[in-house]
Amino acid sequence: MHDLFKGLFDWYSQSLDAGGYWLVALLMAMESTVVPLPSELIIPPAAIIAHQKGNMSLAGIVVAGAIGSWVGATAMYWVSRWAGRPLVMRYGKYFLVSAEKVEKAERWAAQFGSFGIFASRLLPVVRHLIGIPAGIVRMPFGKFSAYTLIGSGLWCAVLCWVGLEAGQDEKLMKGELHRVALWLVGALAVLGAIYWAFVHRHMKRSE
Repeated sequence: MHDLFKGLFDWYSQSLDAGGYWLVALLMAMESTVVPLPSELIIPPAAIIAHQKGNMSLAGIVVAGAIGSWVGATAMYWVSRWAGRPLVMRYGKYFLVSAEKVEKAERWAAQFGSFGIFASRLLPVVRHLIGIPAGIVRMPFGKFSAYTLIGSGLWCAVLCWVGLEAGQDEKLMKGELHRVALWLVGALAVLGAIYWAFVHRHMKRSE
Protein backbone atom coordinates (compact mmCIF):
# COMPACT_ATOMS: atom_id res chain seq x y z
CA MET A 1 0.00 0.00 0.00
CA HIS A 2 2.84 2.35 0.88
CA ASP A 3 4.55 1.75 -2.46
CA LEU A 4 1.30 2.19 -4.37
CA PHE A 5 0.44 5.41 -2.56
CA LYS A 6 3.91 6.84 -3.03
CA GLY A 7 4.07 5.72 -6.64
CA LEU A 8 0.78 7.39 -7.55
CA PHE A 9 1.72 10.55 -5.67
CA ASP A 10 5.13 10.75 -7.36
CA TRP A 11 3.56 10.16 -10.78
CA TYR A 12 1.04 12.92 -10.23
CA SER A 13 3.76 15.23 -8.94
CA GLN A 14 5.85 14.67 -12.06
CA SER A 15 2.81 15.12 -14.28
CA LEU A 16 2.02 18.44 -12.59
CA ASP A 17 5.61 19.57 -13.14
CA ALA A 18 5.04 19.10 -16.86
CA GLY A 19 1.38 20.05 -17.18
CA GLY A 20 0.86 22.52 -14.35
CA TYR A 21 -2.46 24.34 -14.30
CA TRP A 22 -3.35 22.95 -17.73
CA LEU A 23 -3.32 19.42 -16.35
CA VAL A 24 -5.51 20.41 -13.40
CA ALA A 25 -7.98 22.06 -15.79
CA LEU A 26 -7.99 19.05 -18.12
CA LEU A 27 -8.63 16.55 -15.34
CA MET A 28 -11.39 18.70 -13.86
CA ALA A 29 -12.97 19.04 -17.30
CA MET A 30 -13.06 15.26 -17.53
CA GLU A 31 -14.48 15.10 -14.00
CA SER A 32 -17.40 17.32 -15.03
CA THR A 33 -18.44 14.99 -17.85
CA VAL A 34 -19.37 11.32 -17.65
CA VAL A 35 -15.77 10.22 -16.95
CA PRO A 36 -15.63 8.65 -13.45
CA LEU A 37 -12.72 10.76 -12.21
CA PRO A 38 -13.46 12.25 -8.77
CA SER A 39 -12.30 15.80 -8.11
CA GLU A 40 -11.31 14.59 -4.63
CA LEU A 41 -8.42 12.75 -6.30
CA ILE A 42 -7.36 15.77 -8.39
CA ILE A 43 -7.39 18.96 -6.31
CA PRO A 44 -6.20 17.88 -2.81
CA PRO A 45 -3.02 16.15 -4.09
CA ALA A 46 -2.34 19.15 -6.34
CA ALA A 47 -2.63 21.45 -3.31
CA ILE A 48 -0.24 19.26 -1.31
CA ILE A 49 2.31 19.22 -4.14
CA ALA A 50 1.99 22.96 -4.72
CA HIS A 51 2.54 23.60 -1.00
CA GLN A 52 5.60 21.34 -0.92
CA LYS A 53 7.24 22.50 -4.14
CA GLY A 54 5.96 26.03 -4.48
CA ASN A 55 5.65 25.54 -8.25
CA MET A 56 1.97 26.49 -8.33
CA SER A 57 -0.23 28.76 -6.26
CA LEU A 58 -3.34 27.55 -4.48
CA ALA A 59 -5.33 30.37 -6.08
CA GLY A 60 -4.11 29.20 -9.48
CA ILE A 61 -5.24 25.66 -8.74
CA VAL A 62 -8.69 26.90 -7.73
CA VAL A 63 -9.01 28.99 -10.90
CA ALA A 64 -7.76 26.18 -13.14
CA GLY A 65 -10.10 23.70 -11.46
CA ALA A 66 -13.10 26.01 -11.80
CA ILE A 67 -12.40 26.73 -15.47
CA GLY A 68 -11.86 23.04 -16.20
CA SER A 69 -15.14 22.17 -14.46
CA TRP A 70 -16.91 24.81 -16.52
CA VAL A 71 -15.46 23.41 -19.76
CA GLY A 72 -16.64 19.89 -18.96
CA ALA A 73 -20.06 21.03 -17.75
CA THR A 74 -20.41 23.23 -20.84
CA ALA A 75 -19.78 20.23 -23.08
CA MET A 76 -22.56 18.33 -21.31
CA TYR A 77 -24.84 21.36 -21.57
CA TRP A 78 -24.43 21.85 -25.32
CA VAL A 79 -24.62 18.14 -26.19
CA SER A 80 -27.86 17.84 -24.23
CA ARG A 81 -29.24 21.06 -25.66
CA TRP A 82 -28.47 19.93 -29.20
CA ALA A 83 -29.58 16.31 -28.77
CA GLY A 84 -32.70 16.95 -26.71
CA ARG A 85 -34.23 14.80 -24.00
CA PRO A 86 -35.38 11.83 -26.16
CA LEU A 87 -31.88 11.15 -27.52
CA VAL A 88 -30.22 11.66 -24.13
CA MET A 89 -32.66 9.27 -22.46
CA ARG A 90 -32.31 6.69 -25.22
CA TYR A 91 -28.57 6.71 -25.84
CA GLY A 92 -27.16 8.14 -22.61
CA LYS A 93 -26.71 4.68 -21.12
CA TYR A 94 -23.96 4.01 -23.67
CA PHE A 95 -22.01 6.91 -22.13
CA LEU A 96 -22.58 5.93 -18.49
CA VAL A 97 -25.60 8.25 -18.19
CA SER A 98 -28.61 6.12 -17.34
CA ALA A 99 -32.19 7.35 -17.67
CA GLU A 100 -32.53 7.14 -13.88
CA LYS A 101 -29.57 9.48 -13.37
CA VAL A 102 -30.96 11.94 -15.90
CA GLU A 103 -34.34 11.93 -14.17
CA LYS A 104 -32.73 12.55 -10.78
CA ALA A 105 -30.75 15.48 -12.18
CA GLU A 106 -33.93 16.83 -13.78
CA ARG A 107 -35.83 16.64 -10.50
CA TRP A 108 -32.98 18.40 -8.74
CA ALA A 109 -32.92 21.18 -11.35
CA ALA A 110 -36.72 21.52 -11.28
CA GLN A 111 -36.82 21.76 -7.50
CA PHE A 112 -33.97 24.22 -7.00
CA GLY A 113 -33.91 26.11 -10.30
CA SER A 114 -30.88 28.24 -11.15
CA PHE A 115 -29.50 27.98 -7.62
CA GLY A 116 -29.46 24.22 -8.09
CA ILE A 117 -26.66 24.67 -10.64
CA PHE A 118 -24.53 26.36 -7.98
CA ALA A 119 -25.42 23.89 -5.23
CA SER A 120 -24.86 20.88 -7.49
CA ARG A 121 -21.17 21.77 -7.89
CA LEU A 122 -20.71 21.03 -4.18
CA LEU A 123 -22.36 17.61 -4.28
CA PRO A 124 -21.25 14.18 -5.48
CA VAL A 125 -23.05 12.52 -8.41
CA VAL A 126 -25.28 15.50 -9.22
CA ARG A 127 -22.41 17.82 -10.18
CA HIS A 128 -21.39 15.49 -13.01
CA LEU A 129 -24.85 15.52 -14.57
CA ILE A 130 -26.40 18.92 -13.87
CA GLY A 131 -25.41 20.23 -17.31
CA ILE A 132 -27.79 17.71 -18.91
CA PRO A 133 -31.11 19.08 -17.62
CA ALA A 134 -29.80 22.63 -17.94
CA GLY A 135 -29.16 22.00 -21.62
CA ILE A 136 -32.42 20.16 -22.19
CA VAL A 137 -34.54 23.03 -20.78
CA ARG A 138 -32.32 25.57 -22.58
CA MET A 139 -31.33 27.49 -19.49
CA PRO A 140 -29.61 30.76 -20.53
CA PHE A 141 -25.98 29.84 -21.08
CA GLY A 142 -24.67 32.94 -19.30
CA LYS A 143 -26.59 32.11 -16.14
CA PHE A 144 -25.52 28.46 -16.34
CA SER A 145 -21.88 29.48 -16.75
CA ALA A 146 -21.93 31.95 -13.86
CA TYR A 147 -23.42 29.50 -11.36
CA THR A 148 -21.11 26.73 -12.56
CA LEU A 149 -17.96 28.84 -12.21
CA ILE A 150 -18.89 30.15 -8.76
CA GLY A 151 -19.90 26.75 -7.41
CA SER A 152 -16.89 25.00 -8.92
CA GLY A 153 -14.52 27.64 -7.56
CA LEU A 154 -15.91 27.22 -4.06
CA TRP A 155 -15.67 23.43 -4.27
CA CYS A 156 -12.06 23.58 -5.50
CA ALA A 157 -11.20 25.97 -2.66
CA VAL A 158 -12.66 23.51 -0.13
CA LEU A 159 -10.68 20.66 -1.68
CA CYS A 160 -7.49 22.74 -1.57
CA TRP A 161 -8.05 23.29 2.15
CA VAL A 162 -8.57 19.55 2.62
CA GLY A 163 -5.34 18.92 0.73
CA LEU A 164 -3.37 21.27 2.96
CA GLU A 165 -4.79 19.64 6.08
CA ALA A 166 -3.96 16.18 4.76
CA GLY A 167 -0.46 17.32 3.82
CA GLN A 168 0.26 18.09 7.46
CA ASP A 169 -0.45 14.48 8.41
CA GLU A 170 3.07 13.02 8.26
CA LYS A 171 1.89 9.44 8.64
CA LEU A 172 -0.53 9.89 5.75
CA MET A 173 2.21 11.33 3.56
CA LYS A 174 4.36 8.30 4.33
CA GLY A 175 1.56 6.11 3.03
CA GLU A 176 0.90 4.30 6.28
CA LEU A 177 -2.10 2.07 5.65
CA HIS A 178 -4.16 2.95 8.72
CA ARG A 179 -3.84 6.69 8.07
CA VAL A 180 -4.78 6.30 4.40
CA ALA A 181 -7.76 4.18 5.38
CA LEU A 182 -8.79 6.69 8.05
CA TRP A 183 -8.78 9.59 5.59
CA LEU A 184 -10.63 7.58 2.96
CA VAL A 185 -13.31 6.44 5.40
CA GLY A 186 -13.68 9.97 6.72
CA ALA A 187 -13.99 11.43 3.22
CA LEU A 188 -16.56 8.81 2.19
CA ALA A 189 -18.56 9.42 5.36
CA VAL A 190 -18.68 13.19 4.78
CA LEU A 191 -19.58 12.82 1.10
CA GLY A 192 -22.21 10.24 1.93
CA ALA A 193 -23.76 12.53 4.53
CA ILE A 194 -23.82 15.45 2.10
CA TYR A 195 -25.38 13.30 -0.60
CA TRP A 196 -28.07 11.95 1.72
CA ALA A 197 -28.89 15.36 3.20
CA PHE A 198 -29.00 17.41 0.02
CA VAL A 199 -29.74 14.96 -2.78
CA HIS A 200 -31.27 11.62 -1.81
CA ARG A 201 -33.64 13.14 0.76
CA HIS A 202 -34.85 15.82 -1.64
CA MET A 203 -35.25 13.33 -4.49
CA LYS A 204 -37.41 11.06 -2.33
CA ARG A 205 -39.47 14.04 -1.28
CA SER A 206 -39.93 15.08 -4.92
CA GLU A 207 -41.12 11.60 -5.79
